Amino acid sequence: MMSTTNKTVEIYWDIGSTNTYFALKLIKPVLERTGAKLVLHPFNLGHVFRSNNYVLMDELPVKLENRKRDLARWAEKYQLPFQIPTRFPIKSSRVLRGALAMRKWDLEMPYVDAVFAAYWERNDATIQEYSGLQPIVHRLGVDPDEFERVSESNEVRQQLIDSTNHGIERGVFGVPSIFVGKELFWGKDRMEFVEDELLRSSPTITP
Repeated sequence: MMSTTNKTVEIYWDIGSTNTYFALKLIKPVLERTGAKLVLHPFNLGHVFRSNNYVLMDELPVKLENRKRDLARWAEKYQLPFQIPTRFPIKSSRVLRGALAMRKWDLEMPYVDAVFAAYWERNDATIQEYSGLQPIVHRLGVDPDEFERVSESNEVRQQLIDSTNHGIERGVFGVPSIFVGKELFWGKDRMEFVEDELLRSSPTITP
């Protein structure tokens, strides 16, 4: 039996999120099995943290060490080349605006895949600057100067603000936040629930 669906999976993301790295990998088999469409929403997590006086690394050292080991377990289980970057956190606004800019060339998803691979697999923190993003967009066939111009435009800057604020209005408190309709699933370890929600609200046909 094959599932057919017009459903959409929405993911709010930020390049600085370890769990988003895994979620973007693990959602792909779910999309393939359900036929759902993926929509990405950049979310300026650093801005939200600052607005709420949250300090990212201000946690017990034993908790941070456990988190690193747990991430290593996920990488081992799914055979992903994940590594903790030397420089963390990084400024993410240029990366996020870049994703919105790449919609102009219909290359948002390839760009997002590329920046996550650069930072979380190859320890490349230069992506926080346009000089580090230029090789990525060039490989995708986009003129780096035009990419920077669009990314820095008032229109794209406002789009990132709107995307972040809209997420907050929908109840997003961290990333990855995954929506199927009005249902919100937070984190990389909710894929079974995401798939269940897609299948529950989707018709099926027998080929």
